[in-house]
Amino acid sequence: MSLLTVGTVAFDSIETPYGKAEKVIGGACTYISWAASYYTDDIRLTSIVGHDFPAEEIKTLEARGVNMEGLKIVKDGLTFFWAGRYHENMNQRDTLTTDLNVLDDFDPELPDSYKDSKYIMLGNLTPDIQIRVMEQLTDPQFVALDTMNFWMDIAMDRLKEAISKVDLLTINDEEARQLSGEYSLVNAAQKIFEMGPKYLVIKKGEHGALLMSKDEMFFAPALPLALVKDPTGAGDTFAGGLMGHIAQTGDTSFDNLKRAVIHGSAMASFCVEEFSLDKLKTLDKDQIAERIKRFTQMMSVDL
Repeated sequence: MSLLTVGTVAFDSIETPYGKAEKVIGGACTYISWAASYYTDDIRLTSIVGHDFPAEEIKTLEARGVNMEGLKIVKDGLTFFWAGRYHENMNQRDTLTTDLNVLDDFDPELPDSYKDSKYIMLGNLTPDIQIRVMEQLTDPQFVALDTMNFWMDIAMDRLKEAISKVDLLTINDEEARQLSGEYSLVNAAQKIFEMGPKYLVIKKGEHGALLMSKDEMFFAPALPLALVKDPTGAGDTFAGGLMGHIAQTGDTSFDNLKRAVIHGSAMASFCVEEFSLDKLKTLDKDQIAERIKRFTQMMSVDL
């Protein structure tokens, strides 16, 4: 089934306790699409870059089954650029540079071939852009939206409008508390469900992810890793694995969303092992299957 991915395609410069990576490929849409490409070969990317974005990166994504018709290339502009430095614990980071460049004027016009997309992953962008994309869809079956506290600070009303239109919302624990005004994540989820979505994923970084509906709850731990080199893009990679599995199976039941969370967690665990997309670009199906098996073994107990 078709998966529409919407978000940033960018350059990142990253510094962690384990090294530096200067002006590497990043962006939410990039990570989502790479992770999802291991599950479905009908991915439709929507984003914007400048003339400086490497043509070979576009060709590589196309070879993975990613339709790039929705990528706008601005010939007289520069690609979105972010630079950050992670602290020793890898859970905190300092943003050093944010250059919006062509992203500042991003107003996505979906190609006609994209408008019938069935599964939608709206990466972290302004609520206005997320709403505009949804308004262009003809018959979506399942829409997921990612957001962050920045939009809660400056555009809460429009964000709530966007949330009211989706099936699944993905945010982290502090964002869930800010959005709902509740400290307890159980109470926060119930307030968020009143805004419209059927499902909620609360991401807890190295502590895993919590999937909730109004009546059910599932917790997936993160896989303990010996070395985490670069957490950049882990949340987007999680979203790509999750939505890739859903698009592959065509099943949006709570039971299958539980499986999707495990697939997303597995993909994210690969992402953090190297800088940028380096690990995601080298995977094969056997490695992914083995990682899923490790998750299953870790979560299994005979009572």
